[in-house]
Amino acid sequence: MLLCSIKIKRIFLIGLFCFSIICNFSISFFAYKKNYNGIKNIPYNTFGVVLGTSKYLPGGGINAYFKYRIDAASYLFYNKKIQYIIVSGDNRSKNYNEPKMMKKELIKKGISPNFIHEDFYGVNTIYSISRVYKIFHQKKFTIISQKFHNERAIFIGNCLGLDVIGFNAKSLSFDSKIQFREFLSRIKVFWDIFISR
Repeated sequence: MLLCSIKIKRIFLIGLFCFSIICNFSISFFAYKKNYNGIKNIPYNTFGVVLGTSKYLPGGGINAYFKYRIDAASYLFYNKKIQYIIVSGDNRSKNYNEPKMMKKELIKKGISPNFIHEDFYGVNTIYSISRVYKIFHQKKFTIISQKFHNERAIFIGNCLGLDVIGFNAKSLSFDSKIQFREFLSRIKVFWDIFISR
């Protein structure tokens, strides 16, 4: 009986591991030809969507992921690859407002607030992507974040029937904590879209 129980647990763990690998590779595969590193070949879209993250690190200092996303969005804008920018992020409290922080930084870069729209309910990537269609009525747009995040966002967009591409903001060389969190987030995407949905 004990041996049977051990075998079942082993099979379950192997299955879970295989499922995790499939989730991660599938997302990267589907986004392969829709993710752009350079400005030259990326198609024009009216709207670019900056996915939210905190401006500051928990221990203090500027979050590089935030800075690089703002840089990428302004770069697209000034190269006329997008006309409007949606800043989508978490607004969990009076003192924490990702869209407001992103908008301020874009204005500092000389972009008029008339070209910036805020989405205060982009509490996660699925919400951010789906609300571009539901609230702003856009089925075709450019997602702006780091490559690993763009891949997941593009996959979500495809599953929702949207025509989305990604522009990859500069990333850090390697961040094990972020990579592990992304690994788990990709598993959760499959659960949210194909099971709980």
